[in-house]
Amino acid sequence: MDYVITCGDEGVQINAGTRLGIVGAGYKLEKFAEVLKYLRKSLGTESIRIVGSAENDWMKQVLDLDTWEQVDASTQQHIAALADEHGLLYAGFLPFADPRQLKHDIKGHMVRPKKVHVANGISFTLGGGEQTYHLGRFVISAEWIAAAPEALAKSVLETQVAFYTKIAGIKLEHVCAEAGELDPALVKKNKKRLEKLGLI
Repeated sequence: MDYVITCGDEGVQINAGTRLGIVGAGYKLEKFAEVLKYLRKSLGTESIRIVGSAENDWMKQVLDLDTWEQVDASTQQHIAALADEHGLLYAGFLPFADPRQLKHDIKGHMVRPKKVHVANGISFTLGGGEQTYHLGRFVISAEWIAAAPEALAKSVLETQVAFYTKIAGIKLEHVCAEAGELDPALVKKNKKRLEKLGLI
């Protein structure tokens, strides 16, 4: 399975590969290294790709940049460095354009309107990444949370939920996406942890 970490932005569409949504693709997300450890354990693979994406709101905030041109250039540089730091396969950058073939068998692009967020919900993927694309949902990977300490799961998920809620400017519906290649018993444990954290 060609898993690829992307930003959870609702506009990111992966046409070839299976998307794991993490805000900012994990850049400057506190405890990202620990999340990656548990994610690899849960997915049963060390081989995970990572891509940057256009108009990355998390990068704009974290780097305190003024224009989207600056953000896009910085995103490519920083996500490539993040890949090197954590042993991920850097596949490239997703633009607002037709689906683009990237490295490491990944293909995708950005499909929401430029400078506009249209999501009205958050989809927590529990079974092995995003299986069905939905423009109305931010995506948060939660495949790893049953294997991780509860405090880590709570901190990382709540940070992402708060950020997406802020940029959307509305209360977001929380849903689970349980499909995927993971063992149904693990999916059930992930969902139970999500319920315990009060996120669904």
